[in-house]
Amino acid sequence: MASPIALAAQASALQSALPPLLVEAQRIAATVIIGIHGRKRAGPGETFWQYRPYSFGDSTQRIDWHKSARAERVFIRENEWEAANTLWLWASPSARMNFKSKLSNSTKRERAMVLALALGELALRAHERVSALGSPFNPAHARSSLVRMADWWAQEKPEDVFKTPQRLSRFSTVALFSDFLDPPEKIEKWAGEMAARGVAGHLIQVCDPAEETLPWNGRVEFLEIKGPLRFIAGKAESIREAYQAKYLAQREAVRDIAKRLGWTFSIHRTDDSLVKTLLTLHMLIGGAKSRVLKGG
Repeated sequence: MASPIALAAQASALQSALPPLLVEAQRIAATVIIGIHGRKRAGPGETFWQYRPYSFGDSTQRIDWHKSARAERVFIRENEWEAANTLWLWASPSARMNFKSKLSNSTKRERAMVLALALGELALRAHERVSALGSPFNPAHARSSLVRMADWWAQEKPEDVFKTPQRLSRFSTVALFSDFLDPPEKIEKWAGEMAARGVAGHLIQVCDPAEETLPWNGRVEFLEIKGPLRFIAGKAESIREAYQAKYLAQREAVRDIAKRLGWTFSIHRTDDSLVKTLLTLHMLIGGAKSRVLKGG
């Protein structure tokens, strides 16, 4: 385990990079066009949803006289519910997330934080509340909450991985960014506890391209990040096929967990487009919220 001094140095280094990360998050968020998330549920809003017959107790101001004039019944015009929801974001503090190969320009942790912050920016623009999962901060609409979240992530310790969140209400949404290389049973237990509360979830696996391909040849020494394990491969290419099979098996196990919970699973490589991934996540999360609230 790293010493407190080493951990403090790492946190300081990450904190010094926070302004650029926040700027990058805001930049990619600005390129994604968003509107109000539809809820597919009647309520206060400006978007038409459906007509329904007038019933006792309805306000006469809600009667659609044009529709009623063309029918033999009196109809009420209902708009779609556009109330704010809460989005909880999580960027894994695992030491593995600090890995970066020569095939990428950023660590997995930096990518996870930028994507999480950019997603938070989109949610704030849609008038939704945002907070960091497991943090002491209440969900808020203010952009200053993103700064607090980023600073808190910089100080979060690796042993906080899979800490059970205490404040999650039904119909909340969680977006979890990690490499998800932990034992599948731990991931399933943690995610399952949240899903059992009626929370919609999205697992986003952030990976370095070298983790997928094992591109090295010849004699290579592999060291565990922040750990004692050490392995020397005489010919790295000789273990490539077996390694890739095991890596993909882990990925499929996590994908299956998400499927069983009714959540979504996405992949982001650190050499991929941030904008493309963010747009995909925005569409997934907006749709999932609508489905959950319709069922509730």
